Amino acid sequence: MIGIYETICSLVGGFPSIPPIANLILDIDVPTLLATAADSAVDTASHASDGHGDSSLTKNLIFLLIAAVLVVLNGFFVAAEFALVKVRPTQINKMVRDNLAFAKTAHWLTERLDNALAACQLGITMASLALGYVGEPAFFSLIKPLFEFTGMGDTALHIVAFIIAFSIITALHLVVGEQAPKIYAIREPEKMVRWCALPMKISYYILYLPMYALNWITSLILAKLGVHGETGHGAPHSEEDIRAIMKESHIFGHLTQFEHRLINEVFEFDDMVCRYVMVPRTEVEILDVNDPFPKLLEKAKNSKFTRYPVCDASLDALLGVVHTKDFLGIPPDADFDIKTLMREPTKVPENMPISDALKHFQTTHQLLTFVIDEYGAIIGIMTLENVLEKIVGPVDDEFDALHQPKIRTVSEGVFIIQGRTHIIDVEKVLGLDLDQKDVDTVAGVLMSRSGKLPEKGDIVEFVGAEAEILEVKNDHAELIRFSIKEVPDAEEAAANNSGH
Repeated sequence: MIGIYETICSLVGGFPSIPPIANLILDIDVPTLLATAADSAVDTASHASDGHGDSSLTKNLIFLLIAAVLVVLNGFFVAAEFALVKVRPTQINKMVRDNLAFAKTAHWLTERLDNALAACQLGITMASLALGYVGEPAFFSLIKPLFEFTGMGDTALHIVAFIIAFSIITALHLVVGEQAPKIYAIREPEKMVRWCALPMKISYYILYLPMYALNWITSLILAKLGVHGETGHGAPHSEEDIRAIMKESHIFGHLTQFEHRLINEVFEFDDMVCRYVMVPRTEVEILDVNDPFPKLLEKAKNSKFTRYPVCDASLDALLGVVHTKDFLGIPPDADFDIKTLMREPTKVPENMPISDALKHFQTTHQLLTFVIDEYGAIIGIMTLENVLEKIVGPVDDEFDALHQPKIRTVSEGVFIIQGRTHIIDVEKVLGLDLDQKDVDTVAGVLMSRSGKLPEKGDIVEFVGAEAEILEVKNDHAELIRFSIKEVPDAEEAAANNSGH
């Protein structure tokens, strides 16, 4: 049968190589083995009729042959079960699209996964029980005569022979019938699921009636326990599952560090809100319509931004947005009304997820928008660059490169941090748990913990770290030096840094 199956597989094609376990099985010359067993049986029977042999030897040899078949059968069902569980539906669909051998049969089985796994379990159980019935007595009968020459008593002889026979059949069962096919199926699920597909489908039909009865009884028992529905073998992966898979893929070299970080940032992308990425209004450069055009042009030239809010004295009186390329062709000393260049401003709420803000930019074709609070006041601005940087990291142009990074390493364990840096970024780099839910920036954390306006030289203690304010501007901590003293326990740091 194995030779016929190998011939069918070779004719169908699509198998780059035969699994090592299958090679071991295919190396067995079944006809020769059967002929040898038959000859042995004939010889034994003839000797037994002459009074010189034991007819039980024939029975033992046949039982040994049956035991070998049962071990292989058990291994087949184990490999099929783990291959069906391990292989993903997307892999099966790709194999079907590539028109690989037995891929459609494998797809047929995965569509009936609960019943297919039940058939595997039924096959494993039947093979294991049968193996215990025929294997151990056969090995026991063959081993027992080897110890009769030692002069042991019948009881000791029986115990020793039983232990050795039981150990041999157990080792064969575990290694050939369990561990080897299981590990191979886990490591090569796509190849194994195709190899097992056709025999498994045949087994599915053969075992259908007892399998259906057992499934019905199982469902009845589970219903009494309050468990309903399918087993969920094909349930989609959660975000935590996908992160774990990506981490494992990165460890084994299937994902680069950049790819791993990029995908992780995409998962965190939707958890951020506009307030997290905006430029606060205190840092926003505006063009005042009350200033002459030459002065506005000079201001734009010095600050080197692309887009500017046009206001009447302050952001509270926003009029529109102007792009610096609209200034091209206008004489620097012209008496020009900048209102003629303005575009209608767009606004978003501070708690809008930045994934929605990205859609807002795509829809409005405006790459600068204004962030407003619950009272309708403008609290900052946000650009497309601010949003995309949360996925790909800092994207500095030739003018941004002149600015200092938000977090700068001075020496080992010592960092200079800008006060407007978000606490999530600080926690990632420094490995701390600041545990502040009511503020966004590290300057806000210091003010919250000290309970007063910041002053140069103020020192704030954290578990495992110390923060010193180096520069203050407009009652805001501009530069802060963090010194890491030790690596704190996560739970202890959270409890102490929250002030409890």
